[in-house]
Amino acid sequence: MDNFWVAAFWGLIPTVVVLGLFIFILRSVIHLDRNERRAYAKVEAEERAKRGLPPAPPVAGR
Repeated sequence: MDNFWVAAFWGLIPTVVVLGLFIFILRSVIHLDRNERRAYAKVEAEERAKRGLPPAPPVAGR
């Protein structure tokens, strides 16, 4: 019976590691996208101000 639990443990390790990597990569992509959108909005606001245009209307979901 002891070998069953050891085999089960070693069988689950690759799944847990792949899940951890997937979560880490997905979280990184979401953070990168958020930061890129923030930087783009800042540049756009600076360009609109430079041209004397009103601020961009707010986008739903922010």
